[in-house]
Amino acid sequence: MRAPAEPPAALRRRRPALLLLLLLLTNFLPSFGKETLRTTAVTPQFEQNMDYVDFIHLNILEKKVLNNSEVSVQYLCSKPCIVNLEAVASSEFRTGVPVYRRRWKDEKNLYVSRTRQVHLKFPSIMIYRDDYIIRNSIIVHSVILYAWISHKSVSSYDVEQNEDYQDAVAKNYTFLEAVPPFERPYKDHKVCLQWGADYLWMLQANRIPQCPHESDRVQILNFIYASSGEKTGIVKKFEQFENRELETVRQHQIDYPMFTVSIWLYLLHHCEKDLCGILYFIDPKEMYSTPAVFLNEEGYVHIQMHLMRGDDLAVKTSFSLPLKQWFRLDLSFKGGQIEVSSVGKNLKRHHHQSFTFREDFYYDDTAGYFVLGGSGYVNGIEAFFGPVKYYRLSVLETEQISNPLHDKETVGQIELYYERCMDIQEIVYEYRYVVRQGEKAQRNCYYENYYLELIHKYGEKSKCDAFMWGKELREKYHALFKLLQEMDFSAPVLEDESDTVLEVGQRIFEKVAKGLSSADGLSNMGSSVPLLVDSSCCGYHKASYFLAVIFETGLGVSVDRTKAFVETIRLMDDELLKAQTKENGDVFMWLKHEATRGNAAAQQRLAQMLFWGQQGVAKNPEAAIEWYAKGAIETEDPVLIYDYAIVLFKGQGVKKNTKLALELMKKAAAKGLPQAVNGLGWYYHNFKRDYRKAAEHWLIAEELGNPDASYNLGVLYLDGIYPGVPGRNQTVAARYFYKAAQGGHIEGTLRCSLYYITGNMEDFPRDPEKAVIWAKHIAEKNGYLGHVIRKALNAYLELSWHEALLHYILAAETGIEVSQSNLAHICEERPDLARKYLATDCVWRYYNFSVSQVNAPSFAYLKMGDFYYYGYQNQSKDLELSMRMYAQAALEGDSQGFFNLALVIEEGNSIPSYILDHLEIDQALHSSNTSLLQELYYRCWNHSNQESISPCSLALLYFYMRVFWNNILQSTLIYFMGTFLLSILVAFAVQYFQSLSARNSPGTRSEPSSDEPSSSGNSNEDATRLVQQDESTYSNNLAQQDSNPQNPLVTS
Repeated sequence: MRAPAEPPAALRRRRPALLLLLLLLTNFLPSFGKETLRTTAVTPQFEQNMDYVDFIHLNILEKKVLNNSEVSVQYLCSKPCIVNLEAVASSEFRTGVPVYRRRWKDEKNLYVSRTRQVHLKFPSIMIYRDDYIIRNSIIVHSVILYAWISHKSVSSYDVEQNEDYQDAVAKNYTFLEAVPPFERPYKDHKVCLQWGADYLWMLQANRIPQCPHESDRVQILNFIYASSGEKTGIVKKFEQFENRELETVRQHQIDYPMFTVSIWLYLLHHCEKDLCGILYFIDPKEMYSTPAVFLNEEGYVHIQMHLMRGDDLAVKTSFSLPLKQWFRLDLSFKGGQIEVSSVGKNLKRHHHQSFTFREDFYYDDTAGYFVLGGSGYVNGIEAFFGPVKYYRLSVLETEQISNPLHDKETVGQIELYYERCMDIQEIVYEYRYVVRQGEKAQRNCYYENYYLELIHKYGEKSKCDAFMWGKELREKYHALFKLLQEMDFSAPVLEDESDTVLEVGQRIFEKVAKGLSSADGLSNMGSSVPLLVDSSCCGYHKASYFLAVIFETGLGVSVDRTKAFVETIRLMDDELLKAQTKENGDVFMWLKHEATRGNAAAQQRLAQMLFWGQQGVAKNPEAAIEWYAKGAIETEDPVLIYDYAIVLFKGQGVKKNTKLALELMKKAAAKGLPQAVNGLGWYYHNFKRDYRKAAEHWLIAEELGNPDASYNLGVLYLDGIYPGVPGRNQTVAARYFYKAAQGGHIEGTLRCSLYYITGNMEDFPRDPEKAVIWAKHIAEKNGYLGHVIRKALNAYLELSWHEALLHYILAAETGIEVSQSNLAHICEERPDLARKYLATDCVWRYYNFSVSQVNAPSFAYLKMGDFYYYGYQNQSKDLELSMRMYAQAALEGDSQGFFNLALVIEEGNSIPSYILDHLEIDQALHSSNTSLLQELYYRCWNHSNQESISPCSLALLYFYMRVFWNNILQSTLIYFMGTFLLSILVAFAVQYFQSLSARNSPGTRSEPSSDEPSSSGNSNEDATRLVQQDESTYSNNLAQQDSNPQNPLVTS
């Protein structure tokens, strides 16, 4: 608002008049930026010989650029005047463009305050959306409405006015808020198009690009997510708006950001060290950008922003975030300002703080990705994330944010769980402390009484019988107190309270797990669950996973949805099952025998089994190293030499010996072993810091196909220490990581998974599905899961069904496919066991899980295909899904899949074209069932064992016979054959009747002679002679055949 004008000299000489005038003007002082009522003031008219000050004031109810916006102009003229209104707009391309002008003269109403209502009219492209007439609406940044009074002669009113605003007698201005294009209405043009234009419009109406319905409000997270406090989190990438109007607004706000983020949190702990990630943005250079919100060790919010000129500045809130209660953290950003608010479950504001930076932020939410929680750069917070909402283009007050906490049941259960955990941790720590104090008091007497010392050493362990806790608490945690009394607390005291509680949690879990693995352990699941909860509350996370699996599968309880080295061994594979052994097993003993004889392959396999604990053999690194050393020295095998060098370098099971390890590594590399060449590069990199020699060896190993070398070269480029290459080169590094990942390298695969989930690298477009597949491949190599799967397999081989079921369920629920299919197989073999302990349909559930995996076996597809074809228990039939499953099994190379598809056609059904295309069957065959059957049976035979008679070969032969017979029936040959056979039949019939009539004619009947033997007397002798004659003939023929082996014409 401008400064008040200097009063004229005449007015200064008349003080009483000045006081009176000031009193009058108090009702008309302009209040820029404040809305007032539309009223017309009535001012008494004074004598015209008094001097007055001209003024003009603008009142607008809705300060937006709208059609027919109404403005109230209040003014006073001391002389005949001209009142001017002008609206000036600014856009991206032009500034100071007049878009509205209005003026009027006032000659009669002098010395009187007047009010006039004016309706502003703006160009259509400023106030309406695009349509078939308004093709290019504009985005307006600002609109200023100017008003001023001039005392020029009113006779010049009709002449063009070019008076400058700055030279006016009285002036004022106000800002009008521009309406974004996507919030504007459509214009009712009220015109009738000509016939030709209307027809063209009808033809092209559907071709006009329509902006899709989009909103700047994004629900980043709509479920509760548990952040473990590790370097893992949720990645979210935003693309440009498809709606052109929204995208234009977003681009305009890059240098003046306006956005809001609302996050529900349930914090378990503050950050243990430095900063922990809540929500932050990573730019294409893999650097923190706007915004980066962290939690520090004291619970304060640390906010880092990237400014327009390239600097980074950070601020810290004066309030800390609460622990173990739900709250909402709201952050709004506008230009260079930040508003931070903390809101409780009742939506009442707890804390609020504002920050103003010296310049505006730079913010482009499409040039990078958001992370909730942890990442490769920072640990995440240890907390539960609730719903997270993001307003990309809007700045909202706390009251305007709509981000409710929906899942009230889960929210309440989390609160109850941690309330219970606080009680349990306190009980455990205090109980152990009490027992320790009692032991300490007794120990003081042991030095004086030898008998008491022997009792303490060999007798019953100390326990606390006199409880200091109330009855209600003892009853509530009865099982915990009973278990604590059974535990031995004589181990050394741990200084850290959390370690003490964790140790108790581990003991509780081990006791429960041992009980569950017994023959009737699963029957007592109900009593084991509370103890698992107690173990989980003590911070032992294996118990937490046990509970999740139990409630997910209904293992011995009702279903509650709210709450090493991995060996791929399938229970249906008899060969692999036979290969499982133990230290006294035949396979192990044979390998040991061969290794003792100097067989390098046997020594290598035996050492691997002992070092990693494979094939049922217990892990024994010391024994493995003996075989590594024996093989390296005796057989000169490069692989054994390399393995022995590695364990010497790292000191795994043997004392470190870098000198000997280097000699062995060079020896193996000289024999051309790729991993040994890579090992030399590793030595120069880690021990000598000679990056040039390291790179030389890694380049050689990489050419030999070693994935470790590819990864190591990528690390050199990523860290910016590759010899002769200045700075970091993420693009080249990513290519080496990808090559390493293709060779099965774990770290390389994880990095490629991150590239695919973020889409930040040029060669890695965003592909979440591929990212999940690659990450899952690595996750399944988890050592603990391998241990669980091995225990399950051993239990199965020992026919310990309850233990096998328990451990396979634990592994299957992590998503490991081999455990899922094995568990389904066990449930098929022992349906009584599955029905007794599992509330879910085990067979259906885990075969279904199995076929959802990338590496599912063909028999799982066949099983699910049969389930869908015949219907499985409560599941309805689905012929199309059945055919899809059979087709997938066929694509995996299983002949049964092709056979089943052929049977589907035989039964009168048709296979959809997209399934046949998936099988790469020529479209010319789709319309003919005969051609399809021939193709399917041929592929079935081609994928089966062709050395033996299989169902596919018989089916193909039967198919060709049917085709041949059908062809005969449809030809003229059948009539000729029928006539020929009928003629032969008639001829035989005539001959038969002729012979019959000849026998019955007189004079031809023969009488039996008197010397003929009776049939009852000598028939046996004749038969015996006949047989003897035949035998003698047969033997003579054999003799002749033996005497003439070269004669091909010998008959038998």
